[in-house]
Amino acid sequence: MAINFFSEEISFKPKNVAKLKAWLKEVAAEEGYQIGTLNYVFCNDEYILQANKQYLQHDYYTDIITFDYTNKQKISGDLIVSIDTVSSNAEMFGVDANHELSRVVVHGVLHLCGYKDKQPEEEVLMREKENYYLNKFNVTIF
Repeated sequence: MAINFFSEEISFKPKNVAKLKAWLKEVAAEEGYQIGTLNYVFCNDEYILQANKQYLQHDYYTDIITFDYTNKQKISGDLIVSIDTVSSNAEMFGVDANHELSRVVVHGVLHLCGYKDKQPEEEVLMREKENYYLNKFNVTIF
């Protein structure tokens, strides 16, 4: 199991790396998966916009892009997270930025576990799962 944290075009590091890794491992396990390799890349809006255009042909900002390399029950992927968008969303939703960042981080793992969020019913289930894992582990990891 390898969970790695990188930053591009910003200076950002998670503060509680051991707790964060343990939490992600528990989320995956509860969903019936093991963690293979997760690479989180924390970046700014311009970096994620360029990745969105280059790899997905989407011309818009987003909080996370998840590239899925999962093989059977071992989840692996590259997860690009825009700290700018996460902060903007936290302000818009009236929540703490650390809480919103934790939500986005687990959101990526849930995608790797097979959850989708394009259809309204999928989005509802995704939010329920995010809230469940945020509350169950009472997580504040950043």
